[in-house]
Amino acid sequence: MTLFPVRFWRRLGAACLLAAACATALAASDARIAALAAGQKQPLLDSLSQLVGIESGSRDLEGLDRISGFIAERLRALGGQVELIEPGSPASPEVYRMEDTPEKIGRMVKATFTGTGTKKVMLIAHMDTVYTVGMLDKQPFRVEGDKAYGLGIADDKQGVAVILHTVAMLQALKFNEYGTLTVLVNGDEEISSPGSRRLITRLGAEHDAVLSFEGSYVKDDKLSLATAGIASVTLHVAGKASHAGSAPELGVNALYELSHQILQMRDLSDPATGLKMNWTVSRAGTNRNVIPATATAGADVRVLKVADYDRIEQQVNERVKKQLIPEAQVELKFERRRPPLEASDASRALARHAQSIYRDELGRPLGADDKAAGGGTDAAFAALETRAPVIERFGLQGFGAHSANAEYVLVDSIEPRLYLATRMVMDIARGRTGGD
Repeated sequence: MTLFPVRFWRRLGAACLLAAACATALAASDARIAALAAGQKQPLLDSLSQLVGIESGSRDLEGLDRISGFIAERLRALGGQVELIEPGSPASPEVYRMEDTPEKIGRMVKATFTGTGTKKVMLIAHMDTVYTVGMLDKQPFRVEGDKAYGLGIADDKQGVAVILHTVAMLQALKFNEYGTLTVLVNGDEEISSPGSRRLITRLGAEHDAVLSFEGSYVKDDKLSLATAGIASVTLHVAGKASHAGSAPELGVNALYELSHQILQMRDLSDPATGLKMNWTVSRAGTNRNVIPATATAGADVRVLKVADYDRIEQQVNERVKKQLIPEAQVELKFERRRPPLEASDASRALARHAQSIYRDELGRPLGADDKAAGGGTDAAFAALETRAPVIERFGLQGFGAHSANAEYVLVDSIEPRLYLATRMVMDIARGRTGGD
Protein backbone atom coordinates (compact mmCIF):
# COMPACT_ATOMS: atom_id res chain seq x y z
CA MET A 1 0.00 0.00 0.00
CA THR A 2 1.33 3.44 -0.94
CA LEU A 3 1.74 5.80 2.00
CA PHE A 4 1.04 9.53 1.58
CA PRO A 5 2.38 12.26 3.84
CA VAL A 6 0.10 13.94 6.34
CA ARG A 7 0.05 17.17 4.31
CA PHE A 8 -1.46 15.26 1.35
CA TRP A 9 -4.42 14.14 3.45
CA ARG A 10 -4.85 17.62 4.83
CA ARG A 11 -4.94 19.10 1.33
CA LEU A 12 -7.31 16.40 0.16
CA GLY A 13 -9.58 17.07 3.09
CA ALA A 14 -9.54 20.81 2.39
CA ALA A 15 -10.33 20.17 -1.27
CA CYS A 16 -13.23 17.93 -0.35
CA LEU A 17 -14.60 20.53 2.04
CA LEU A 18 -14.31 23.19 -0.68
CA ALA A 19 -16.05 20.98 -3.21
CA ALA A 20 -18.82 20.24 -0.72
CA ALA A 21 -19.22 23.93 0.03
CA CYS A 22 -19.45 24.75 -3.69
CA ALA A 23 -21.99 21.97 -4.24
CA THR A 24 -24.04 23.25 -1.30
CA ALA A 25 -23.91 26.82 -2.62
CA LEU A 26 -25.01 25.79 -6.10
CA ALA A 27 -27.69 23.58 -4.62
CA ALA A 28 -29.14 26.75 -3.09
CA SER A 29 -30.62 27.75 -6.44
CA ASP A 30 -34.40 27.78 -6.49
CA ALA A 31 -35.44 24.65 -8.40
CA ARG A 32 -38.83 26.12 -9.30
CA ILE A 33 -37.32 29.22 -10.86
CA ALA A 34 -34.58 27.23 -12.61
CA ALA A 35 -37.19 24.88 -14.11
CA LEU A 36 -39.33 27.79 -15.27
CA ALA A 37 -36.32 29.51 -16.83
CA ALA A 38 -35.46 26.33 -18.72
CA GLY A 39 -39.05 26.00 -19.86
CA GLN A 40 -39.12 29.62 -21.09
CA LYS A 41 -36.00 29.25 -23.25
CA GLN A 42 -37.72 28.18 -26.45
CA PRO A 43 -40.77 30.44 -25.94
CA LEU A 44 -38.36 33.39 -25.52
CA LEU A 45 -36.65 32.46 -28.79
CA ASP A 46 -40.09 32.33 -30.40
CA SER A 47 -40.82 35.82 -29.04
CA LEU A 48 -37.51 37.05 -30.44
CA SER A 49 -38.46 35.67 -33.83
CA GLN A 50 -41.73 37.62 -33.71
CA LEU A 51 -40.10 40.83 -32.46
CA VAL A 52 -37.30 40.70 -35.02
CA GLY A 53 -39.91 40.03 -37.72
CA ILE A 54 -41.36 43.51 -37.15
CA GLU A 55 -39.13 46.29 -38.49
CA SER A 56 -39.20 49.15 -35.98
CA GLY A 57 -36.70 51.87 -36.79
CA SER A 58 -37.02 54.99 -34.67
CA ARG A 59 -38.61 56.89 -37.58
CA ASP A 60 -40.75 54.02 -38.87
CA LEU A 61 -44.09 54.92 -37.28
CA GLU A 62 -45.97 52.09 -38.96
CA GLY A 63 -43.48 49.55 -37.67
CA LEU A 64 -43.44 51.09 -34.20
CA ASP A 65 -47.24 50.96 -34.07
CA ARG A 66 -47.14 47.26 -35.00
CA ILE A 67 -44.50 46.26 -32.48
CA SER A 68 -45.97 48.36 -29.66
CA GLY A 69 -49.35 46.75 -30.33
CA PHE A 70 -47.72 43.31 -30.17
CA ILE A 71 -45.97 44.08 -26.87
CA ALA A 72 -49.11 45.64 -25.40
CA GLU A 73 -51.16 42.54 -26.23
CA ARG A 74 -48.57 40.26 -24.65
CA LEU A 75 -48.48 42.31 -21.44
CA ARG A 76 -52.27 42.50 -21.36
CA ALA A 77 -52.46 38.71 -21.66
CA LEU A 78 -50.16 38.47 -18.63
CA GLY A 79 -52.64 40.48 -16.57
CA GLY A 80 -51.13 43.94 -16.80
CA GLN A 81 -53.06 47.18 -16.95
CA VAL A 82 -51.71 48.42 -20.27
CA GLU A 83 -51.48 51.93 -21.73
CA LEU A 84 -50.23 52.97 -25.15
CA ILE A 85 -48.80 56.45 -24.56
CA GLU A 86 -48.25 58.95 -27.36
CA PRO A 87 -45.44 61.47 -26.77
CA GLY A 88 -46.95 64.92 -26.48
CA SER A 89 -50.25 63.56 -25.12
CA PRO A 90 -51.57 64.44 -21.65
CA ALA A 91 -50.00 61.24 -20.30
CA SER A 92 -46.57 62.38 -21.52
CA PRO A 93 -46.82 66.03 -22.55
CA GLU A 94 -43.15 67.07 -22.49
CA VAL A 95 -41.11 66.49 -25.66
CA TYR A 96 -37.48 67.60 -25.74
CA ARG A 97 -36.96 68.59 -29.36
CA MET A 98 -33.47 68.39 -30.82
CA GLU A 99 -32.29 69.17 -34.34
CA ASP A 100 -32.88 65.60 -35.50
CA THR A 101 -36.13 64.94 -33.61
CA PRO A 102 -38.89 63.82 -35.99
CA GLU A 103 -42.23 65.61 -35.97
CA LYS A 104 -44.02 62.47 -34.73
CA ILE A 105 -42.38 60.11 -32.25
CA GLY A 106 -43.14 56.43 -31.63
CA ARG A 107 -45.46 55.61 -28.77
CA MET A 108 -44.61 53.90 -25.47
CA VAL A 109 -46.07 50.79 -23.87
CA LYS A 110 -46.64 50.98 -20.13
CA ALA A 111 -47.98 48.03 -18.15
CA THR A 112 -48.78 48.06 -14.44
CA PHE A 113 -49.12 44.97 -12.27
CA THR A 114 -50.50 45.57 -8.78
CA GLY A 115 -49.48 43.28 -5.93
CA THR A 116 -49.96 42.84 -2.21
CA GLY A 117 -46.70 44.40 -0.99
CA THR A 118 -45.21 47.88 -0.77
CA LYS A 119 -42.09 47.90 -2.96
CA LYS A 120 -42.27 49.37 -6.44
CA VAL A 121 -40.09 47.87 -9.17
CA MET A 122 -39.73 49.09 -12.77
CA LEU A 123 -38.39 47.15 -15.75
CA ILE A 124 -37.43 49.13 -18.87
CA ALA A 125 -36.34 48.37 -22.44
CA HIS A 126 -36.78 49.91 -25.88
CA MET A 127 -38.39 48.58 -29.04
CA ASP A 128 -36.90 50.91 -31.67
CA THR A 129 -33.78 50.19 -33.70
CA VAL A 130 -31.28 52.16 -35.78
CA TYR A 131 -32.26 50.35 -38.99
CA THR A 132 -34.32 51.61 -41.93
CA VAL A 133 -37.23 49.90 -43.66
CA GLY A 134 -36.13 47.02 -45.88
CA MET A 135 -33.07 45.93 -43.94
CA LEU A 136 -34.86 42.95 -42.40
CA ASP A 137 -34.04 40.90 -45.49
CA LYS A 138 -30.36 41.16 -44.58
CA GLN A 139 -30.88 40.21 -40.96
CA PRO A 140 -33.75 37.73 -40.63
CA PHE A 141 -34.13 35.81 -37.41
CA ARG A 142 -32.15 32.58 -37.33
CA VAL A 143 -30.42 30.39 -34.77
CA GLU A 144 -26.98 29.03 -35.54
CA GLY A 145 -25.42 27.00 -32.75
CA ASP A 146 -25.46 29.10 -29.58
CA LYS A 147 -26.20 32.35 -31.43
CA ALA A 148 -29.57 33.83 -32.34
CA TYR A 149 -29.24 36.45 -35.08
CA GLY A 150 -31.68 39.13 -36.20
CA LEU A 151 -32.41 42.78 -36.90
CA GLY A 152 -32.14 44.68 -33.62
CA ILE A 153 -31.99 41.45 -31.63
CA ALA A 154 -29.22 42.61 -29.30
CA ASP A 155 -30.29 46.26 -29.16
CA ASP A 156 -32.84 45.90 -27.73
CA LYS A 157 -35.46 43.35 -28.75
CA GLN A 158 -33.86 40.80 -26.48
CA GLY A 159 -34.52 43.20 -23.59
CA VAL A 160 -38.21 43.33 -24.45
CA ALA A 161 -38.34 39.53 -24.67
CA VAL A 162 -36.54 39.00 -21.36
CA ILE A 163 -38.99 41.33 -19.62
CA LEU A 164 -42.02 39.59 -21.14
CA HIS A 165 -40.83 36.17 -20.04
CA THR A 166 -39.69 37.36 -16.62
CA VAL A 167 -43.23 38.61 -16.00
CA ALA A 168 -44.55 35.29 -17.30
CA MET A 169 -42.34 33.44 -14.78
CA LEU A 170 -43.55 35.64 -11.92
CA GLN A 171 -47.14 34.90 -12.93
CA ALA A 172 -46.41 31.17 -13.12
CA LEU A 173 -44.97 31.38 -9.60
CA LYS A 174 -48.08 33.29 -8.53
CA PHE A 175 -45.72 35.89 -7.09
CA ASN A 176 -47.27 39.28 -6.38
CA GLU A 177 -45.52 40.44 -3.22
CA TYR A 178 -44.49 43.73 -4.85
CA GLY A 179 -46.60 46.83 -4.46
CA THR A 180 -46.32 47.72 -8.14
CA LEU A 181 -44.41 46.11 -10.97
CA THR A 182 -44.16 48.55 -13.88
CA VAL A 183 -42.98 47.71 -17.38
CA LEU A 184 -42.10 50.58 -19.73
CA VAL A 185 -40.98 50.01 -23.32
CA ASN A 186 -40.29 53.12 -25.42
CA GLY A 187 -39.90 53.63 -29.15
CA ASP A 188 -37.42 56.52 -29.32
CA GLU A 189 -34.29 55.44 -27.43
CA GLU A 190 -32.08 55.39 -30.52
CA ILE A 191 -32.85 59.09 -31.18
CA SER A 192 -32.07 60.12 -27.58
CA SER A 193 -35.57 59.51 -26.18
CA PRO A 194 -37.06 62.96 -26.87
CA GLY A 195 -40.63 61.86 -26.16
CA SER A 196 -40.11 59.36 -23.36
CA ARG A 197 -37.30 60.87 -21.28
CA ARG A 198 -39.50 62.90 -18.96
CA LEU A 199 -41.86 60.00 -18.26
CA ILE A 200 -38.93 57.66 -17.58
CA THR A 201 -37.48 60.20 -15.14
CA ARG A 202 -40.79 60.69 -13.34
CA LEU A 203 -41.47 56.97 -13.05
CA GLY A 204 -37.88 56.32 -11.96
CA ALA A 205 -38.40 58.68 -9.02
CA GLU A 206 -41.59 56.83 -8.04
CA HIS A 207 -40.02 53.36 -7.84
CA ASP A 208 -37.78 51.63 -5.31
CA ALA A 209 -35.58 50.07 -7.99
CA VAL A 210 -35.21 50.21 -11.76
CA LEU A 211 -33.76 47.36 -13.80
CA SER A 212 -32.89 48.22 -17.40
CA PHE A 213 -32.57 45.48 -19.99
CA GLU A 214 -30.00 46.61 -22.50
CA GLY A 215 -27.80 43.64 -23.37
CA SER A 216 -24.58 42.58 -21.70
CA TYR A 217 -21.40 41.65 -23.55
CA VAL A 218 -20.22 38.36 -25.01
CA LYS A 219 -16.64 38.61 -23.75
CA ASP A 220 -17.29 40.46 -20.49
CA ASP A 221 -20.62 39.63 -18.90
CA LYS A 222 -21.43 42.48 -16.56
CA LEU A 223 -24.00 44.92 -15.27
CA SER A 224 -23.45 48.66 -15.73
CA LEU A 225 -23.82 51.17 -12.92
CA ALA A 226 -22.47 54.18 -14.82
CA THR A 227 -22.52 55.48 -18.39
CA ALA A 228 -21.36 58.73 -19.96
CA GLY A 229 -23.75 61.57 -20.65
CA ILE A 230 -24.01 62.75 -24.25
CA ALA A 231 -24.53 66.29 -25.53
CA SER A 232 -23.97 68.12 -28.78
CA VAL A 233 -22.93 71.63 -29.77
CA THR A 234 -24.01 73.04 -33.11
CA LEU A 235 -22.67 76.26 -34.59
CA HIS A 236 -24.42 78.10 -37.42
CA VAL A 237 -22.66 81.10 -38.98
CA ALA A 238 -24.38 83.42 -41.45
CA GLY A 239 -22.18 85.71 -43.53
CA LYS A 240 -22.52 87.32 -46.94
CA ALA A 241 -21.62 85.91 -50.34
CA SER A 242 -19.43 87.79 -52.80
CA HIS A 243 -17.10 87.05 -55.72
CA ALA A 244 -13.93 85.57 -54.22
CA GLY A 245 -11.79 87.01 -57.04
CA SER A 246 -13.14 90.45 -57.91
CA ALA A 247 -14.87 91.61 -54.71
CA PRO A 248 -13.97 89.50 -51.66
CA GLU A 249 -14.05 92.62 -49.47
CA LEU A 250 -17.79 92.95 -50.08
CA GLY A 251 -18.46 89.56 -48.51
CA VAL A 252 -18.61 88.33 -44.91
CA ASN A 253 -16.66 85.09 -44.76
CA ALA A 254 -18.68 82.62 -42.68
CA LEU A 255 -15.91 80.03 -42.92
CA TYR A 256 -13.37 82.38 -41.30
CA GLU A 257 -15.74 83.02 -38.39
CA LEU A 258 -16.56 79.33 -38.03
CA SER A 259 -12.86 78.44 -37.99
CA HIS A 260 -12.23 81.08 -35.32
CA GLN A 261 -15.03 79.71 -33.16
CA ILE A 262 -13.82 76.11 -33.47
CA LEU A 263 -10.25 77.06 -32.61
CA GLN A 264 -11.23 79.10 -29.56
CA MET A 265 -13.29 76.17 -28.25
CA ARG A 266 -10.77 73.44 -28.96
CA ASP A 267 -9.42 73.25 -25.38
CA LEU A 268 -12.58 72.74 -23.32
CA SER A 269 -12.04 69.04 -22.61
CA ASP A 270 -11.08 68.30 -19.01
CA PRO A 271 -9.34 64.92 -18.54
CA ALA A 272 -9.42 65.34 -14.75
CA THR A 273 -13.21 65.10 -14.69
CA GLY A 274 -13.73 62.98 -17.80
CA LEU A 275 -15.39 65.85 -19.69
CA LYS A 276 -14.75 65.60 -23.43
CA MET A 277 -15.67 68.06 -26.17
CA ASN A 278 -14.48 67.40 -29.71
CA TRP A 279 -15.44 69.11 -32.95
CA THR A 280 -16.31 66.36 -35.39
CA VAL A 281 -18.18 67.72 -38.46
CA SER A 282 -18.23 70.97 -40.46
CA ARG A 283 -19.57 72.35 -43.74
CA ALA A 284 -19.13 75.70 -45.47
CA GLY A 285 -19.69 77.45 -48.78
CA THR A 286 -21.07 76.41 -52.13
CA ASN A 287 -18.38 77.15 -54.73
CA ARG A 288 -14.63 77.64 -54.79
CA ASN A 289 -14.92 81.17 -56.19
CA VAL A 290 -17.62 82.43 -53.82
CA ILE A 291 -17.03 83.87 -50.33
CA PRO A 292 -19.02 81.44 -48.16
CA ALA A 293 -22.26 82.91 -46.81
CA THR A 294 -22.99 80.00 -44.48
CA ALA A 295 -20.98 77.59 -42.36
CA THR A 296 -21.91 75.01 -39.74
CA ALA A 297 -20.03 72.74 -37.37
CA GLY A 298 -20.90 70.16 -34.74
CA ALA A 299 -19.14 68.93 -31.61
CA ASP A 300 -19.62 65.80 -29.53
CA VAL A 301 -19.70 66.27 -25.74
CA ARG A 302 -19.34 63.56 -23.08
CA VAL A 303 -19.70 64.07 -19.33
CA LEU A 304 -19.51 61.76 -16.32
CA LYS A 305 -21.51 63.94 -13.93
CA VAL A 306 -24.75 65.82 -14.50
CA ALA A 307 -23.21 68.96 -12.97
CA ASP A 308 -20.59 69.06 -15.74
CA TYR A 309 -23.32 69.87 -18.25
CA ASP A 310 -23.89 73.26 -16.64
CA ARG A 311 -20.16 74.03 -16.68
CA ILE A 312 -19.50 73.16 -20.32
CA GLU A 313 -22.69 74.87 -21.53
CA GLN A 314 -21.70 78.07 -19.74
CA GLN A 315 -18.19 77.90 -21.19
CA VAL A 316 -19.27 77.55 -24.81
CA ASN A 317 -21.86 80.31 -24.43
CA GLU A 318 -19.17 82.66 -23.11
CA ARG A 319 -16.60 81.78 -25.77
CA VAL A 320 -19.01 82.20 -28.68
CA LYS A 321 -19.42 85.89 -27.83
CA LYS A 322 -15.80 86.57 -28.92
CA GLN A 323 -16.15 86.96 -32.67
CA LEU A 324 -13.47 87.41 -35.31
CA ILE A 325 -15.84 89.10 -37.76
CA PRO A 326 -18.40 91.33 -36.03
CA GLU A 327 -20.66 91.40 -39.13
CA ALA A 328 -21.16 87.64 -39.03
CA GLN A 329 -24.22 86.22 -37.29
CA VAL A 330 -23.31 83.34 -34.99
CA GLU A 331 -25.85 80.99 -33.44
CA LEU A 332 -24.92 78.27 -30.95
CA LYS A 333 -27.16 75.44 -29.84
CA PHE A 334 -26.31 73.16 -26.90
CA GLU A 335 -28.42 69.99 -26.69
CA ARG A 336 -28.39 67.64 -23.72
CA ARG A 337 -29.06 64.42 -25.57
CA ARG A 338 -28.69 62.08 -22.62
CA PRO A 339 -27.52 62.53 -19.01
CA PRO A 340 -24.82 60.35 -17.47
CA LEU A 341 -25.79 57.43 -15.30
CA GLU A 342 -23.85 57.97 -12.09
CA ALA A 343 -23.04 55.02 -9.84
CA SER A 344 -24.55 55.27 -6.36
CA ASP A 345 -24.13 53.32 -3.14
CA ALA A 346 -27.66 51.99 -3.55
CA SER A 347 -26.90 50.71 -7.06
CA ARG A 348 -23.63 49.14 -5.92
CA ALA A 349 -25.42 47.31 -3.11
CA LEU A 350 -28.14 46.00 -5.42
CA ALA A 351 -25.52 44.96 -8.00
CA ARG A 352 -23.66 43.01 -5.32
CA HIS A 353 -26.87 41.15 -4.59
CA ALA A 354 -27.26 40.29 -8.28
CA GLN A 355 -23.67 39.08 -8.37
CA SER A 356 -24.25 36.84 -5.35
CA ILE A 357 -27.25 35.24 -7.07
CA TYR A 358 -25.24 34.56 -10.21
CA ARG A 359 -22.25 33.26 -8.27
CA ASP A 360 -23.86 31.28 -5.46
CA GLU A 361 -26.96 29.95 -7.19
CA LEU A 362 -25.83 29.59 -10.81
CA GLY A 363 -22.08 29.25 -10.46
CA ARG A 364 -21.46 32.00 -13.01
CA PRO A 365 -19.35 35.17 -12.74
CA LEU A 366 -21.03 38.54 -13.23
CA GLY A 367 -19.25 41.87 -13.31
CA ALA A 368 -20.65 45.18 -12.11
CA ASP A 369 -18.88 48.13 -13.69
CA ASP A 370 -19.21 51.43 -11.83
CA LYS A 371 -16.96 53.29 -14.29
CA ALA A 372 -18.67 55.03 -17.20
CA ALA A 373 -18.28 53.18 -20.48
CA GLY A 374 -20.15 52.67 -23.72
CA GLY A 375 -23.04 54.60 -25.17
CA GLY A 376 -25.88 56.37 -23.44
CA THR A 377 -28.80 54.62 -21.81
CA ASP A 378 -32.36 55.33 -20.74
CA ALA A 379 -31.36 54.11 -17.29
CA ALA A 380 -29.71 57.52 -16.90
CA PHE A 381 -33.09 59.23 -17.25
CA ALA A 382 -34.58 56.84 -14.70
CA ALA A 383 -31.81 57.73 -12.22
CA LEU A 384 -31.93 61.49 -12.76
CA GLU A 385 -34.26 62.38 -9.87
CA THR A 386 -33.98 59.43 -7.50
CA ARG A 387 -31.61 57.96 -4.93
CA ALA A 388 -33.04 54.48 -5.49
CA PRO A 389 -30.87 51.92 -7.32
CA VAL A 390 -30.89 51.96 -11.11
CA ILE A 391 -28.89 49.26 -12.89
CA GLU A 392 -28.29 48.64 -16.59
CA ARG A 393 -27.59 45.49 -18.69
CA PHE A 394 -29.92 42.88 -17.25
CA GLY A 395 -30.47 41.70 -20.82
CA LEU A 396 -28.88 38.80 -22.69
CA GLN A 397 -25.25 38.65 -23.69
CA GLY A 398 -24.92 39.88 -27.25
CA PHE A 399 -22.75 41.39 -29.94
CA GLY A 400 -22.94 43.45 -33.12
CA ALA A 401 -25.47 46.14 -32.16
CA HIS A 402 -26.03 48.61 -35.03
CA SER A 403 -24.19 46.33 -37.46
CA ALA A 404 -25.32 45.54 -40.99
CA ASN A 405 -25.51 41.76 -40.72
CA ALA A 406 -23.88 40.38 -37.56
CA GLU A 407 -26.12 41.21 -34.62
CA TYR A 408 -26.71 38.28 -32.28
CA VAL A 409 -27.40 37.16 -28.70
CA LEU A 410 -26.08 34.07 -26.92
CA VAL A 411 -28.79 31.44 -26.50
CA ASP A 412 -26.88 30.10 -23.50
CA SER A 413 -27.52 33.35 -21.61
CA ILE A 414 -31.33 33.06 -21.73
CA GLU A 415 -31.87 30.78 -18.74
CA PRO A 416 -29.46 32.51 -16.32
CA ARG A 417 -30.75 35.97 -17.21
CA LEU A 418 -34.38 34.92 -16.74
CA TYR A 419 -33.43 33.34 -13.42
CA LEU A 420 -31.58 36.47 -12.31
CA ALA A 421 -34.31 38.93 -13.32
CA THR A 422 -37.01 36.87 -11.63
CA ARG A 423 -35.01 36.47 -8.43
CA MET A 424 -34.17 40.18 -8.38
CA VAL A 425 -37.80 41.25 -8.62
CA MET A 426 -38.76 38.81 -5.86
CA ASP A 427 -35.94 39.85 -3.53
CA ILE A 428 -36.51 43.58 -4.09
CA ALA A 429 -40.21 43.10 -3.38
CA ARG A 430 -39.39 41.24 -0.17
CA GLY A 431 -36.69 43.70 0.93
CA ARG A 432 -34.01 41.01 0.84
CA THR A 433 -31.32 42.69 -1.21
CA GLY A 434 -29.07 43.90 1.58
CA GLY A 435 -29.41 47.49 0.43
CA ASP A 436 -32.37 48.60 2.55
